[in-house]
Amino acid sequence: MTDLTERQNKILGFVVHDYIGGGCPVGSKRLVNKYKLDVSDATVRNELGILTDKGYLRQPHTSAGRVPTEDGYRHFVSEIMDQTELTATARDNIRNQFYQDGREVKHWFRVAVRLLARHVQAASVITTPISERNDYKHLELINTHGRWVMMILVKEGGEVSQQMLTLAKKFTQEQLSAAAQHLNHLFLGLDADHIDAHPAHYNSLERDIVKLILEDMRQIDPILIGEVYRAGLSHMVSESEFGDTEVARNALRVLEERPLLEELLTSEMLVGESTSLKVLIGGEGRWEALRSCSVVLARYGEPGLLIGTLGVLGPMRMPYRRTISTIRLVADLLSDVVADMPMNMAEM
Repeated sequence: MTDLTERQNKILGFVVHDYIGGGCPVGSKRLVNKYKLDVSDATVRNELGILTDKGYLRQPHTSAGRVPTEDGYRHFVSEIMDQTELTATARDNIRNQFYQDGREVKHWFRVAVRLLARHVQAASVITTPISERNDYKHLELINTHGRWVMMILVKEGGEVSQQMLTLAKKFTQEQLSAAAQHLNHLFLGLDADHIDAHPAHYNSLERDIVKLILEDMRQIDPILIGEVYRAGLSHMVSESEFGDTEVARNALRVLEERPLLEELLTSEMLVGESTSLKVLIGGEGRWEALRSCSVVLARYGEPGLLIGTLGVLGPMRMPYRRTISTIRLVADLLSDVVADMPMNMAEM
């Protein structure tokens, strides 16, 4: 997006900003008067024509002003990604509301999702963090009855799995505890590949348990996102762009149906991405249900340990500056919570 002159870039920003605020096509005279431009109406009108030819603006009717296209919004967002609209007072207000009461883990997500929805006046969603680590942490073997043994395996990040085993012969609790203690000493902090390649010598019981540990650790975890918190759906459907019931229904389905939301969040934010914030405009050609929407997504947590996602869904005529700066602030607040009590998060 480097094909615009400085003046065209400035005029495009004014059109997007004005249209976001009022929802009405923007004409040259309004731009000159409102933004005190030191050029004539005719000059601005010519620049609007060029921006329209380049695909950044469109003209709904011959005599109407211009409105941004998807490319126009994308260019605008690329220009303001590092800017913030939140004043120090607004940021302090959000922080105070976030920390005002309660310390129970789920409290943070309920408060955060409502804060986000209220401050950006759009639908918001937050997923609780899931572990990015599958390393070995602790093993317990508990004698239940005869050859039946309960194996409890704890992984880094807090994930716990348990299963009942039928061993080839009966072992005492002392023998089981000794085997678990030995394996805990050998495997702490290792992943499945390093455990499999470990040079240690095992007795018959330990050898059987190691096979089961490897099977457990190499299973594909079907949980791709954590528990989902939502708020502000009424903000979204009240926007004029969602007056079309089909448009509103499609957008709501993405937020309310877990498989669709899981697909969106994992493909856009949690898999193979280095960025912590992404803006999707008009579905980006990948999400037909979001063709009339914009979505701002961000990650929070401790990379390599616990990662969650938060997002905002609204019309393309979204207040991007406020939305991006607010979502970044809420992500920072949730990251601080995860850093302070990661085990509590993981055990929810």
